[in-house]
Amino acid sequence: MKNKIQHLVRPNVRLLEPYSSARDEYSGEAAVWLDANENPYPGRVQLVMRDPDTGRDLAVFDEAGLNRYPDPYQRSLKELIAREKGVLPEQVFLGNGSDEILDLLFRTFCEPGRDEVILTPPTYGMYTVLAEIHGTPVKEVPMDESLQPPPAAILSQVTENTKMIFLCSPNNPTGMAVDKNSVIRLLEQFDGLVVVDEAYIDFAPRKSILPLIGKYDRLVVLQTFSKARGLAGIRLGMAFAAPEVFQWLNRVKLPYNVNRLTLALASLRFEEKETQEEIVQKILEERKKLEKSLAVLPAVKKVYPSDANFLLVCFDDPERIYRYLMEKGIVVRLRNGIPGCGKAIRITVGAEKENNLLLQALDDYKILKK
Repeated sequence: MKNKIQHLVRPNVRLLEPYSSARDEYSGEAAVWLDANENPYPGRVQLVMRDPDTGRDLAVFDEAGLNRYPDPYQRSLKELIAREKGVLPEQVFLGNGSDEILDLLFRTFCEPGRDEVILTPPTYGMYTVLAEIHGTPVKEVPMDESLQPPPAAILSQVTENTKMIFLCSPNNPTGMAVDKNSVIRLLEQFDGLVVVDEAYIDFAPRKSILPLIGKYDRLVVLQTFSKARGLAGIRLGMAFAAPEVFQWLNRVKLPYNVNRLTLALASLRFEEKETQEEIVQKILEERKKLEKSLAVLPAVKKVYPSDANFLLVCFDDPERIYRYLMEKGIVVRLRNGIPGCGKAIRITVGAEKENNLLLQALDDYKILKK
C-alpha cells in the first residue's frame, strides 16, 4: 500500500521534515503542560454562544481550557466519528471545513504546473478554484444526459500526470448521487486518487461509498458537519481513507487546524443523533412537498430528481426569476452548464415557512408575467 500512495505524493513533500510539537509526540492528559509557551492561567468566565439573528443562547462553555492548544490530531472526536461510521480512527482526518481537506489534497499530491486533475462539470466550483490556486491544470469531462459522470470518457482523459479525479455525490448542483459501479470502475482502472465528496450523503445514506475505503487504498471520501448535522458555522469537515493517505496530509497540515470550540460542539452533536435523524426526515418531507409544488408552476420546465437537501430547477427564464427572487429578499443560486437546460436555479430546501414564502413569490411572479 505504501508505495501505491507514496509515488503519488509531490517530491518536495516526500522530503519534507514536518513541523513537530511535543503534543505530536505525547498522547494522554499531562499533569503539567510546559511545552508550548501558553498562558498558564485559564479564564474564569463562561463563554456564551449566541445566535446573532434571534439572540438565543446556543451553547455555554467554561472558558477554562481555552488557554491551551487543542489536540493536533483530534483523537477523541475521531474515535466518536470512527464508531459511528464503522471505520478505524486512523482512517479519519479532520479539517477546518471540507475545503481545507481539499486544499491539502492539492498541496500534497499535485506538483504545480505539472500534475493535473479531472472534474465532471457541472460540479462544486471550489475544485476549480483550488486547482487554479495551486497551478494545477484541469481536464473537464461533462456529465452525461442522465447527469452521471461517464467513466469511459473520464478514463480516456487520464495521462501519467493525472493525480486525482473529483466526484461529488450527491452532486452539487444537480443533486444526484453518483452510481457506485462508476466509482468502482474508476478505482480499478485509475492509478491516482479518486476523491468522492459526500457533503450531502446524509440525505441519501444508502448511496454512500464509504464502505469501499477498506478495499481501495486510493479512495478518499469527504463528508461534513455543515449540512445534515447543522453545524456549518463551526467549519468542520471529515475525510475517510487509508491511513497512508493521511500520514502524508498530516505532514502538510497546519499544527492545530481544528480549534477547541469546534471540537467541543462537534462532540456534543453526537449526543443528539435521534434529533438529527428527525431533522433530516423533516427536510426530506419538505423536499418532496417543494418538488411537487414547483413542478406544476407554468414557469418551471423541469425539476431534477434529488438525493440532497436542494432541488435543481429548470425555469423558462432563469436569470429573470433569479433577479426577481433576489428583489424579494429570497436568495437562491443560479447555476450554469446544466445538460439539457443551460442555466438553472438551485433551491435549498428550507423550513416550511421559508419554502412557502418562495412558492408565494413564484406564484406572484406568474401574475406579474401576465
